[in-house]
Amino acid sequence: MHDTLFYLFAAVTLLCGLLVVANPFSRNPVTSAMFLVLTIVGLAGLFVLLHAYFLAAVQILVYAGAVMVLFLFVIMLLDVKAEERRRIKKFGVIAGVVCVCALLALFGKAIADSRLSANLPAPTLEGVTAPLGKALFQDFLLPFEVLSILLLVAMVGVILLSKKELK
Repeated sequence: MHDTLFYLFAAVTLLCGLLVVANPFSRNPVTSAMFLVLTIVGLAGLFVLLHAYFLAAVQILVYAGAVMVLFLFVIMLLDVKAEERRRIKKFGVIAGVVCVCALLALFGKAIADSRLSANLPAPTLEGVTAPLGKALFQDFLLPFEVLSILLLVAMVGVILLSKKELK
């Protein structure tokens, strides 16, 4: 069951990631953003399979939630239209295929030359959420607060830049 879920989440992640950048059905940027959400959900599923529940929750809340709302806000703010289809040049396709084949060969050689054992020990299931929270809110409180102020300044800047002048 674990292997089946891994292959399912991996397939969803890879397929949706590919559809983000090369969707043959729609050239609309909102569609690409929705496929990016599905890619992030697939990654969160992989984190759950690795027993990294906190990372899965952060992946969903931060990336699929907040960052995607920001992406969609920018897409709507800029009023980006669907991109027109353009002719694909043969040189670009050939260069892309050669690069992908070279990367696959490089990955294959790296995996074949690695000294990793097939019998890796099972991961421990102890959570790291409590020590992470303690470190974040006690040891690194000042950088955490500085980051929150920086995000607030960025949000105010976006609002001021997007505000249309009244005449």
